[in-house]
Amino acid sequence: MTPNGVSLGYARTSTKDQSIELQRRALEAAGCFDVYADQGVSGKTMARPQLDMCLRALQPGNTLVVWKLDRLGRTVKGLAALLDELADRGVGFRSLTEGIDTATPTGRLMFHVIASVAEMERELIRERTKAGLAAAAGKAGRPRALEPHDVDLVRRRRAEGWTLNAIAADRKVSRSTIIRALDVDGDVEI
Repeated sequence: MTPNGVSLGYARTSTKDQSIELQRRALEAAGCFDVYADQGVSGKTMARPQLDMCLRALQPGNTLVVWKLDRLGRTVKGLAALLDELADRGVGFRSLTEGIDTATPTGRLMFHVIASVAEMERELIRERTKAGLAAAAGKAGRPRALEPHDVDLVRRRRAEGWTLNAIAADRKVSRSTIIRALDVDGDVEI
């Protein structure tokens, strides 16, 4: 059983490649009695083995300490529910990087503000990613050698008597590209 009045630390990395040591050292320096760490676990899910163990170990009068708020969770809803659960159990919460301490009214307010901003940032990233994917989908495939206005110019120059090689050199494309541009109906005379 965890002694009354102590702090327990929780650390998490999203991938196995990331080091958890920076978080562990910061939590130990903050006076954590014990540190629980999930390595290579997404913050999207609240079901994490070490977090579950840490939450079970917390007793009234203890404080849960994290290095950074996003190490605990990714959504305002999930974080707020966890914070409410901790408060109902008489457990405090601190985030070292953001300077949040729910033992104070200001700390509770800061928690909600920062969690809301973090969620908004993730939603903006998701929207930008979707917009980027949609824009990229419209540009899929091989780029055109000649744009429609170039094809019109090629036709005019051919009508003016330019040779295929001269037009190709002018447009910086191959002779066969010029032939394909002129031969859309299959009746071009070369």
